[in-house]
Amino acid sequence: MKTRRTTAAIADQLAVLGEPVRLRVLRVLESHELSVGEVSRVVQLPQSTVSRHLKVLAEAGWLVRRSEGPATMYRLVLDDLPPSLRVLWVPVREQVSAGSEAHEDLRRVAAVIAERRTDSQSFFGRVGGEWDAMRAELFGVGFTGAALLSMVPPGWVVADLGSGTGNGAELLAPVVKKVIAVDQNEAMLASARDRLRGFRNVEFVRGDMERVPLTDASVDAAVMLLVLHHVEEPSAALGEARRIIKPGGVLVLMDMVAHDRADYRQMMGHKHLGFARAGVEGMLVRAGFVAVSHRELPRDAAAKGPGLFVAVGRV
Repeated sequence: MKTRRTTAAIADQLAVLGEPVRLRVLRVLESHELSVGEVSRVVQLPQSTVSRHLKVLAEAGWLVRRSEGPATMYRLVLDDLPPSLRVLWVPVREQVSAGSEAHEDLRRVAAVIAERRTDSQSFFGRVGGEWDAMRAELFGVGFTGAALLSMVPPGWVVADLGSGTGNGAELLAPVVKKVIAVDQNEAMLASARDRLRGFRNVEFVRGDMERVPLTDASVDAAVMLLVLHHVEEPSAALGEARRIIKPGGVLVLMDMVAHDRADYRQMMGHKHLGFARAGVEGMLVRAGFVAVSHRELPRDAAAKGPGLFVAVGRV
């Protein structure tokens, strides 16, 4: 009789773990104590859906919860789990942690925790918090990036390689002498022309990233913003960027970190599933760039795509 009850209990717990999202939630909550809203942001599901899963997990004994003001905080504490649950979770956790989805969840957790710290500092440092809100109300939220771009030498000519609809050129045009927006797609260039019609210092050129129609050493800098993963031969594109940049110039490359979302190939025509750091640095060096640097960008908790990196190479 006892064996039957034990078997039934194990079957019930396996049913609880049968939902993949619950496994993700448990993995996340073992790393940090989070509220319903924070878990929702990490797993990118509606709060109502997350609440249902948390209720099931808590009632099954997987989670501890406590109130903090109006919020309910949840946490998986391994040492507090009953032995029967602990023996199930440890091997399951190893499998869950191995996937890229778990890695991305933990990146979003880090972003949520960082924002929580900022909120806390704003709350307790009342003056700072009030000033931030006042500044956003008075001036908006996009001026900081524009101000920092003003450090770019105003006499520069910058090639925006794979310019798309012109969002990069739009940021550069106010602070440099000239922007050359290069894209192989005429529809993209038409959108960019419409977007940038107020600027007189933007030239639009149709061309392939692997055969850029610009002369050698004709620009002071080049940017490639979320374009390299669309290029069949990334090394050739980087070699072309190196060819058109003057001595002393710089390439700024932003793209996705390596990921395994194979559906991006069919959905958006991606040729490459992001790039690993070693691969990017190696391609830049082989293309002839020096003083190469690479940095992963902070993750936006609301972002649904892979993480991003920025790499810089000098000529």
